[in-house]
Amino acid sequence: MTFLERTKEDLRKFGIQQLQRIAESGEKEAKERKLYQKLYESSKWQKARTIGLTIANGFEISTQPLIESAQSAGKSIAVPKTLPKRQMAFYQVDQETTFEKSSFGVFEPISDRYYSPDEIDLLIVPGIIFHECGYRIGFGGGYYDRYLQNYPNATCSLVFHELINNEWLPESFDKKIQQLFTDV
Repeated sequence: MTFLERTKEDLRKFGIQQLQRIAESGEKEAKERKLYQKLYESSKWQKARTIGLTIANGFEISTQPLIESAQSAGKSIAVPKTLPKRQMAFYQVDQETTFEKSSFGVFEPISDRYYSPDEIDLLIVPGIIFHECGYRIGFGGGYYDRYLQNYPNATCSLVFHELINNEWLPESFDKKIQQLFTDV
């Protein structure tokens, strides 16, 4: 079976297996450092005053170093909360912020400072499988694709090269990420 014959769910499972393999191999931290360095050197990162990102879980690319680097550079961090009807909104995170685990198993901030889409200069979009053209397969809820419909600013994703796969066709509702940073 070729990837063109596989469903997004098949590709999602494949991607999760790859992420778990990388995490178990002991090479994850070195690969992450390459990704962070490329991001930090980018004009998108350097120009951004407010950065939106998720709190990574387990085998995902860690976002904690990004949060720490942004805060030490005086940048603001916004993290999403899920809302009804598969929507999400971003809220400020700082050293004092506490988090609660959502029903999806992701950490969401307990914060009252809401950021509208136009207030976030750079959105670091998570995913599992990426097409080299910038399309992504995420965890399947469509939250980011919905959010990106009204998001006007810069987007990027951090991607292990093992998760680049061009043998699938994006769907009409899939939203393209402007720049993929890879570890090669």
